[in-house]
Amino acid sequence: MGRLDNKVALVTGASRGIGRAVVLAFAQEGAKPVFCARSERELAELAKQLESLGANCFWSSLDISRKEAVDRFVAEAVKSMGRIDVLVNNAAVLGPRVEMSQLPYEDWKSVLGVNADGAFLITQAVLNSAMLKQSSGCIINVISGVGRRAKPRWGAYAVSKFALEGLSQTWAAELEPKGIRVVSLNPGLTRTALRREAEPQEDPETLKTPDAAAHAFVAIAADESGRFQNRSFDLTPSGELVEYKPA
Repeated sequence: MGRLDNKVALVTGASRGIGRAVVLAFAQEGAKPVFCARSERELAELAKQLESLGANCFWSSLDISRKEAVDRFVAEAVKSMGRIDVLVNNAAVLGPRVEMSQLPYEDWKSVLGVNADGAFLITQAVLNSAMLKQSSGCIINVISGVGRRAKPRWGAYAVSKFALEGLSQTWAAELEPKGIRVVSLNPGLTRTALRREAEPQEDPETLKTPDAAAHAFVAIAADESGRFQNRSFDLTPSGELVEYKPA
């Protein structure tokens, strides 16, 4: 028996990095993955890997900043899989690493459109199509250290992660009475393409792998300990989940 047997789990930004690792970890624990990203080729490769594991899945290429496309994808996923028990808002783009005074407005809109608007749109669709009707569910929002304490030249990305933490707290307060958990998770420094884009001089061998981070998502989704109730967590370099408490 897997820790997530028969749970339907939707993961955004699943074509690579943490998203891909979480989809595979969920499937290995018995979940039925639903996943999306912009890259159809990488998603098709992931679907083949899941088929080799015997996992039933549903997927589509998707720009989560487009409301009509998001609503259609979620409706089709619920029709195909019957329900959605877990949502992981992982999709994110970095944008230019420049000072805010030099950030082009189009880049600002693009980053906020995916990282904040996209998370809002897909969460709203999942809530109204599945979780509120089920009176159950778990939403995991992937945040960042720069979304808690800003640093220079992280621009729209940092602002979008501040927004996602605020969305997490608002949803947690609204949804707790309805049987739905909302947890925000900062996975810390992880060997991903986005991290390489942000810090190209960094030695990736010093960072945890996406596979090493994925176990935290399984622990939160399964919530066997009862710890993960509407709070914010950090994943330490050693792989420990620690509740975040503002200074």
